[in-house]
Amino acid sequence: MELNYGAILLATILQFMFGAVWYSLLFGKLWGKIHEFDKLPKDVQQKMMKSMGPFYLVQFLITLLTTFILAIFVAFLPHDWNVYALAGFFWFGFVVPTQISGVIFGGTPPKWMFAKIAIQAGAAFFCLEIAAMILHFL
Repeated sequence: MELNYGAILLATILQFMFGAVWYSLLFGKLWGKIHEFDKLPKDVQQKMMKSMGPFYLVQFLITLLTTFILAIFVAFLPHDWNVYALAGFFWFGFVVPTQISGVIFGGTPPKWMFAKIAIQAGAAFFCLEIAAMILHFL
């Protein structure tokens, strides 16, 4: 088994960039409402944003780990297997159930549960497919 560590790193970086766009430009306002950030004073919001660095590092490392594990599975696939389907199966079988449980039991107000699950699951789906694409072509 041979892994392409450059592809793993590139896939991780692209997923991280996609997540930034997803959670800020596309769904940032709704995400802020779900977590009631929009109700905080601007100076508190800015202070919170400035303290996010360590959390971004943790998220990057988790994304790197997920991509590495996906790469291991891709390396063991028969060549006629569809890497995008594998990523979809990972998403549907492991990620979505975990995210649903996290939202249900994580203190999310009921009125926001569906939106939060949809935002998180949507981001995870596209991130896994981005990783699959990079791992497949590089």
